[in-house]
Amino acid sequence: MSGRLRHKVALVMGAGSSGPGWGNGKATSVLFAREGAKVVAVDRNLAAAEETAEIIRLEGGDAVAVACDATREAEIVAAVETARSRFGRIDILDNNIGIAEVGGVVEVAEAEWDRVFDVNLKSAYLAMKHVIPLMVAQGGGAIVNITSIAGLRYTGVPYCTYSATKAALGHLTRTTAAEYAARKVRVNAIAPGLMKTPMVEHTAGLAKAYGGGDIEAMWKKRDDQVPMGHMGDAWDVAYAAVYLVSDEAKYVTGVELVVDGGITLKYS
Repeated sequence: MSGRLRHKVALVMGAGSSGPGWGNGKATSVLFAREGAKVVAVDRNLAAAEETAEIIRLEGGDAVAVACDATREAEIVAAVETARSRFGRIDILDNNIGIAEVGGVVEVAEAEWDRVFDVNLKSAYLAMKHVIPLMVAQGGGAIVNITSIAGLRYTGVPYCTYSATKAALGHLTRTTAAEYAARKVRVNAIAPGLMKTPMVEHTAGLAKAYGGGDIEAMWKKRDDQVPMGHMGDAWDVAYAAVYLVSDEAKYVTGVELVVDGGITLKYS
């Protein structure tokens, strides 16, 4: 266990994985702990959060799992209070909750539009709303919001709700960073590119959009889109998050760090 985050407490929203393997929130939680942080692993699925927390504990770290529907303010308040009462402070907030629904503006139903905005955007707003005052009171903190390159450019698949929410979260990151910079709360974002994670595998419609319903065909097509020749994984996001919340990034705020193997550099 290293020490880049020693003596820090991290609240990770979306710390479980949506399927077997390593999702961004799960990997980030474990890596935070390996770097010395105490972790509050929050997820709507308590079993998934507990799996992450147990990995941390088995490696000698300190973690607690919390069930939370992050679209409900009362449950966010309860999760924040659990972190505060258990560890006394919150130094790091990682907003890693997100879902994707395939479809453009013509195809997406209004109810799906509202649901994706609640999950992807409202959840981050609520978490920041209730964590930032604690960070200000204790003298500072660091927040990372997980956006996407889909919020920066068209990626070849129409999921207008995902793209719109991730673009909005990117700008919410910048405006909040500007507002709280003088109060020593840093707010940054990570924009992952095409990643090989359980969420991608289990998102309805993605495999059909990419590979006619064939998962392996989807993986190959996504690999081929990336200049480096392959997708990233959850650990690429986790290592970027460790940097942004560590004291090494003490002069960095309002940044949307692209982690995408070069795909946003392509002109087509």
